[in-house]
Amino acid sequence: MAKEHSFDITAELDNQEMKNAVEQAKKEVNNRYDFKGLTAKIDYSESGKSISLLASSDSKAEAMMDIVIAKIIKRGIPAKAVKEFSRDQVGGGNTKLVLSITDVISKDDAKKIVKGIKDKKLKVQAQIRGDEVRVIGKSIDDLQTCIAAVKEMDIDAPLNFTNLK
Repeated sequence: MAKEHSFDITAELDNQEMKNAVEQAKKEVNNRYDFKGLTAKIDYSESGKSISLLASSDSKAEAMMDIVIAKIIKRGIPAKAVKEFSRDQVGGGNTKLVLSITDVISKDDAKKIVKGIKDKKLKVQAQIRGDEVRVIGKSIDDLQTCIAAVKEMDIDAPLNFTNLK
């Protein structure tokens, strides 16, 4: 039996599931009656970590954003992973809405997680390691208590708990 157990807190997303969710959203928008004959385009940029929505009006852009978020949630990706980045009026009275995708824990959020764990006075140690937080403890029960405590924190990223050993 190991002397110490650990797990990592990350914000990684499954890119294939994100692509699938965007493709499903495209299909739904193309098949919906209220979008027939109107400008309605969804583009996913994996490298840019963004989803662009082009619609004929603000309300249609909002509806498209709701569809995209619903499909993302159905695919098991937390809604916190997607945030509205910008909204612009473009040529022809169209609205361009850009959604940014968060798949890393920011330095501030990582510090907040470590501080929250220390404030709970759990028998674990947390340390920031690049884009992840490693938590080490002697008991798996302590680690599970720590996971529950982190889930209750108000962190603005889609957290994953991996490599529980």
